[in-house]
Amino acid sequence: MNDSGIKMYCESLTAYKRRKSSVVNIGDIPLGGDYPIRIQSMTTTDTMDTMGTVEQSIRMIDAGCDYVRITAPSLKEAENLQQIKNELRKRGYQTPLIADIHFTPNAAEMAARIVEKVRVNPGNYADKKKFEHLDYTDDSYEVEVERIRQRFVPLVKICKEYGTAMRIGANHGSLSDRIMSRYGDTPLGMVESALEFLRICEENDYRQIVLSMKSSNPIVMVQAYRLLIIKMNEEGMNYPLHLGVTEAGEGEDGRIKSAAGIGTLLEDGIGDTIRVSLTEDPEFEVPVAKMLVSRYMGRENHASIPPVTHLSYSPIEYKKDETREILNIGGKNHPRVVADFSEKKEITPASLFAIGYSYNTQTGKWKNNDQAADYIYTGNTAISFPLPEGLSVIYNASVWREDMGSSTCPYFNDIESYTQAKIKSGSLNFVGLQITEITAPGFDVWNNDTTLVWVVQTANTHGMAEERRIFIELLEKNYKTPVIIKREYIHTNADEIRLYAATDAGALFIDGMGEGIWLKAPVAPTMLNSVAFGILQATRTRISKTEYISCPSCGRTLFNLQHVTAQIHERTSHLKGVKIGIMGCVVNGPGEMADADYGYVGTGIGKITLYKGKQVVQRNIASEQAVDALITLIKDNGDWVEQEQE
Repeated sequence: MNDSGIKMYCESLTAYKRRKSSVVNIGDIPLGGDYPIRIQSMTTTDTMDTMGTVEQSIRMIDAGCDYVRITAPSLKEAENLQQIKNELRKRGYQTPLIADIHFTPNAAEMAARIVEKVRVNPGNYADKKKFEHLDYTDDSYEVEVERIRQRFVPLVKICKEYGTAMRIGANHGSLSDRIMSRYGDTPLGMVESALEFLRICEENDYRQIVLSMKSSNPIVMVQAYRLLIIKMNEEGMNYPLHLGVTEAGEGEDGRIKSAAGIGTLLEDGIGDTIRVSLTEDPEFEVPVAKMLVSRYMGRENHASIPPVTHLSYSPIEYKKDETREILNIGGKNHPRVVADFSEKKEITPASLFAIGYSYNTQTGKWKNNDQAADYIYTGNTAISFPLPEGLSVIYNASVWREDMGSSTCPYFNDIESYTQAKIKSGSLNFVGLQITEITAPGFDVWNNDTTLVWVVQTANTHGMAEERRIFIELLEKNYKTPVIIKREYIHTNADEIRLYAATDAGALFIDGMGEGIWLKAPVAPTMLNSVAFGILQATRTRISKTEYISCPSCGRTLFNLQHVTAQIHERTSHLKGVKIGIMGCVVNGPGEMADADYGYVGTGIGKITLYKGKQVVQRNIASEQAVDALITLIKDNGDWVEQEQE
């Protein structure tokens, strides 16, 4: 893809500039154009609980929500939106409301007369999902599109009449059987699903539209948004975009997964409004979203980066960079984690407990868990005790000696110091690489060095783009040297570090770049180690723990999602590599869980249905027995292991 191809999805890969979309009027808070990136969240209360919904909405607004979304699963909830709106206005809150619609056109048509915006999901608004493959001719497919047109046009006309905006939100987990049969379970399927509805809107001269392409997989999500922009440009469209990673989960994992997806797009100036979907109370989502967005205020003033004239990879298809294997780095090895202990004046065996190692005093043996760092950088500080198996030490080249042992290696700050060094490792040398060095004369010679691993680093405000520019140059020249992504932060706020690191490193891993991650910040090494492994997990480049695909809850949720998620997490968190979907209702559940091994879905008050992949295994289990039934299902399918006792 050449430079003109790059501009099909963002203005520039090296000079930050926000994509300028058309403007959509949503109450008194317009979206898109030159307006700020808007923040939104969604209530978790029963929509029929007017006062409960109002009180929660106020907490969300006070936390910084520009828009409040409320579910309307049926006509009665849609009608009650008027009472909620009246009460909010009575209390002096003018924040625009958004009705969230699935399955029920009559509820959408009612809501569009009341609130400032409606969200419809093309996968289930007038379509169906039973995981059936359907064979269509072009004619028979068009018949289905016409059927959808007849169901959808009444809503479009009401929105035009009442000045109501609309979000057409395609979810990876709720693509219809019709779309899946023609386009597959792909970003293209997501894009075409939304474009079908968008074209119907344009046929009716209605353009107050926002689009979204959500998935619980950040890679799919990023590719879908990029492809959507390309397709819109081809058709002369320029609608604003709502960003989000759906079913991201809770706590640190949910924040990292959200940042990996949302942040990757924000880095390229993409996005007009965002929602961070956490399995937590909605007011806790808002500060996370604000933290992500605030990072781009003034980003245009970053140091210049050489422009990209050719792109050697596809931004809409994942392919891992090919590199040579140097010991356990590169080749087919999963990305490595480097723990930075260079600020410590003394390192003891207990210091390693923070990075995934434990010591049994009775046996005198070390044990490493699934999130044990692979390398520890100590700078000039010597380690005087036997290391755990699998852990290697990186020393500054000025103090490293060959007689320190085979589990040690040197780090050189730059190419010049590496070139001039009289002592180097015969097996592994880490060398810092800045963007100014990749175009220096004689750089090509380093591609022949089979002991060299680059450590890319940057001080640029637009750091991800600068490091990506280094990768692009290496790709263009077909270099095979493995590269470690290093990022250093001065922040002490834990959430800032999680979000920024997940954006900066996660964006590169999403595009297949990088053979490892090295984080440095003035916080506990336990946290940095957890963040590093969390980024690799979120980008699916190294699986080290159970993955939970859990929705953020809403008024449709049929059980206490936060409580149940905590129960399931407590009993299954040791099942490395197993993916468990925890869904409050069936809106996206079966679809999002098609990517999971097991699913736990609310299907009635106090009733749970269990899935194995896409298949229903047990229906209508009493919620009191459902977690035990899930554990039994995992055991029956051979994916259970007993948790080892310390």
